[in-house]
Amino acid sequence: MKIATAAYPLDWLDSWAQYEDKIAKWVGDAAGQGADLLVFPEYGAMELSTLAGADMAADLEQSMHAVSDRMEPVHQLHKTLAAEHGVHILGASAPVNADHGRPVNRATFYAPNGVSGYQDKQIMTRFERDPWGVVGGDGLQVFDTALGKIGVLICYDSEFPLLGRALKEADIILVPSCTEALSGYWRVRIGAMSRALENQCVTAMSSIVGAAPWSQSVEVATGMGGIFGPPDTGFPMTGVLAEGTLGQSGWTYADVDPAAIAHVRADGVVLNATHWEEQNPRAKSVTNCSLL
Repeated sequence: MKIATAAYPLDWLDSWAQYEDKIAKWVGDAAGQGADLLVFPEYGAMELSTLAGADMAADLEQSMHAVSDRMEPVHQLHKTLAAEHGVHILGASAPVNADHGRPVNRATFYAPNGVSGYQDKQIMTRFERDPWGVVGGDGLQVFDTALGKIGVLICYDSEFPLLGRALKEADIILVPSCTEALSGYWRVRIGAMSRALENQCVTAMSSIVGAAPWSQSVEVATGMGGIFGPPDTGFPMTGVLAEGTLGQSGWTYADVDPAAIAHVRADGVVLNATHWEEQNPRAKSVTNCSLL
């Protein structure tokens, strides 16, 4: 299969039709390059807040609700495009008003057969907690698709090994991200590459790029697309299948053979996924040893 990960700029939108045209072009471009799986970034849907006007887009609280109110037509658009092009799409995540008291950060996954599901972010960053007030949503899940088993770790979630391990059945883990600084980008990238190493799977990271001066939540973003695997049998020695150019918008592509994932898990130079459980008793037997 071919995976496409987006380095996606947020735009000021003057109309819903402008958003439809933008997403249709992005999906069409990737599908035209033969992509089977498309990954949009975390909080990429925040550009929809501009449709409610400058005051709403600039307000942390109101911008969330303005985006959440638009999600039903967003779902219909992505379902239509997934079916039209015969692709799987992880849509850009959005703050969604769910049954959690406060908005959750939710990414929706669309299959070409019209079926969709969603993944909520699990662990909030400091900014999401305060002042934004976004909360953790429903638990992790593995999507069984025609492309294989796919999981999603939204940005900060990728930095936690046990969340990655919970997706051990996934062949591919998608990592949509939104990072302000270069250090944030590298934290998520290191997390994505680490999860690929531990689970002996492929991870696909997408990013918001550029400035959105009309927003308090996504005012500036640093990143690029990247697709990673274990640095082992059947994969590049660096573990990097493909990476974009920092700050440059567009798609990053990589061809991924599901058989290579199965092979490295069964007969890699190392067997991280299999040997994971050997940590547990050893990690519990730590003792203090004074050299004073």
